Formats: sequence, C-alpha cells, structure tokens
Amino acid sequence: MTPQTSFSQTSFSQTSFSQTSFSQTSFSQTSFSRRSLLGAAVAVAALAPAAAVLAADAFAASPWRKLTDADWKKRLPPQAYAILRREGTESPFTSPLLKEHRAGTFACLGCGLPLFKSQWKFESGTGWPSFYTAIAGSVAKKADFSIGVERTEYHCAQCLGHQGHIFNDGPRPTGLRYCDNGAALKFMPA
Repeated sequence: MTPQTSFSQTSFSQTSFSQTSFSQTSFSQTSFSRRSLLGAAVAVAALAPAAAVLAADAFAASPWRKLTDADWKKRLPPQAYAILRREGTESPFTSPLLKEHRAGTFACLGCGLPLFKSQWKFESGTGWPSFYTAIAGSVAKKADFSIGVERTEYHCAQCLGHQGHIFNDGPRPTGLRYCDNGAALKFMPA
C-alpha cells in the first residue's frame, strides 16, 4: 500500500504506523510555528478571565449601571447613599431590619433586586442583619483591603451597590455570614 491511498480505502488492519512516513512533511512547512502557537495560547489564556466575567455578568446592560453619582444622590436617602455608593457602614444595632422576622424578601434599596429570603436570616449578635446565603446570581463579590486585612465585600449584582461583607462564621448549612447594612436593604413582605 502506498501513502497516496486515501483513508477511506485503507483499513487499520492493512496499514501499520511503521508503514507511514511522517518525514515527508516537516513542521517547518506548516503555516504556523511553535512560537506563534504558544503566543496564541497565552493570548487566549489572558483573555479568558475577562470573557468569563462579561459572560457571567447578567446585569452588564442594566440601566441602573448608567445612573450618575448625582442621580444616585437624588434617589437615595443620605445614609443609604453613603453605604450603597461610597461603601460606608451603618452603626451596629441601628437598623430597623435587624429585628425584622416576617416572611418575605430583603431587596437592594438602590434598585429593588431581591437579595435574601427571610428564612435565611439569623441573629448573629453583631448588630447588622445577617443571612447565611444569598439568592443565586443576586450578589457579586470582590476582595476588600480597606481596613488593612483582606475581607470579602459583596454588592448588588444589578446596580453594584455595596451591601456588606461575607464572613466564615455563619450557621449551617453554608457556614457563611452575609453581614448586611440594613440601610442598604428594603423588606418586601410575602
């Protein structure tokens, strides 16, 4: 059998790899080099995280993201503005939502996106409303070094308004504590 035989005419029982000569085609004759292939692989790897973030951001085109700082200042009470737009923190034990125990949903005060179900709320003793999980896709997270140590900050996924921080001292089943600023939330009874 000669190397010109097409694959459809060749069965594996008739041809062995020892009969095929790879020396007829060298890698230098191909249209790409190892260097260009490596460069393309590095470029794809570098762009993959950015593409994943854009693909995962369901609210990227949200009109809430187009509001100016002046718009937010007009729309929000002063304390809510300081928290949601400036990443402030309310004083502990001051939020009326701390003692809210009715069935319902806690939503972002900035845009109304539901963030937490009332059955996920628990008394943490910290002075801020606390939840052990969030509604899937409702919050985004980032590293926060503002007090000199790393913490995980979370914010509303739709309007990017700061909500609070996540700690690893919550109850089961997650072991997490979403420590929220009550002034950044509104309660919607069931």
